[in-house]
Amino acid sequence: MSALICGSLAYDTIMVFPERFKDHILPDQVHILNVAFVVPEMRRQFGGVAGNIAYNLKMLGGDPYPMATVGDDFGPYMRRLKSLGISTRYIRHLEGEFTPQAFITTDVDDNQITAFHPGAMQESYLNKVEDTEGMTLGIVAPDSRKAMLQHSRDFERLGIPHIFDPGQAMTLFDGDDLKTFIKQANWLVANDYEFQLIRDRTGLSDAEIAGQLEALIITKGGEGSRLITNGDEELIETVTPTAVEDPTGCGDAYRSGLIYGLQNNLDLITCCRIGSVMGALKVAVQGPQNHEHTLDEIEERFKKAFGYSFIG
Repeated sequence: MSALICGSLAYDTIMVFPERFKDHILPDQVHILNVAFVVPEMRRQFGGVAGNIAYNLKMLGGDPYPMATVGDDFGPYMRRLKSLGISTRYIRHLEGEFTPQAFITTDVDDNQITAFHPGAMQESYLNKVEDTEGMTLGIVAPDSRKAMLQHSRDFERLGIPHIFDPGQAMTLFDGDDLKTFIKQANWLVANDYEFQLIRDRTGLSDAEIAGQLEALIITKGGEGSRLITNGDEELIETVTPTAVEDPTGCGDAYRSGLIYGLQNNLDLITCCRIGSVMGALKVAVQGPQNHEHTLDEIEERFKKAFGYSFIG
């Protein structure tokens, strides 16, 4: 069972400034701001929502197909995906463009200054869901505005059930856009802040949104997640991580568990619980794709947390 993961593939360059930004920025001079921060610690991570979800889903034994547009500098990431056995069939290289990338500088107070270059992602609408084969489920995750609207519309038209995950792309859409996504999708996954924006922009209540979906899932970080379906609500417990190192990519790890469960016809509570396990495994490691676990290890962690196995 193949899953089409529509979203970004990106590099994240993370730099650590071992002091405080506020000690080097004069509040009354920000109109002529000209400052440089020396960052002795730097690391480059493979990221982007499509890559992160695909990485975790492959770990679960799934068959992910990331769909994204990338630039001339994608070579190292391409080799990594191939080494992991993740298909690159629907990754489009655009000559003369950069792969999307974020440059993130963090100070000792965990304040961040981020610059994001979308690069090839701006033309991700060139990828078409209709050009794929054998997909049983899809997800529309953060990408360019035009691509997300197109992919959701095409999933519905082709009868491929899909998840809508607005994520960091929330700012691209107004209330009418979001109503259309909700109408077309089978499942909606958002964190609590994103979902509040969805309610504000659409004017719809939780019940009105959930009533148009097979399930509405709202993640709340360390407080677990809410599963709303058929007028009922279930709180999905968190799984205690072995350490808390880096939350980057935890939401994507959660979504991989949901996709795995849906493709294996598991009940929705179990789907979300697998997501909780995947999030806990990810948060214990720096970077969105540096945790490594076998399916047996994931299943054992699930069984320890919830008292039963998700593998038949």
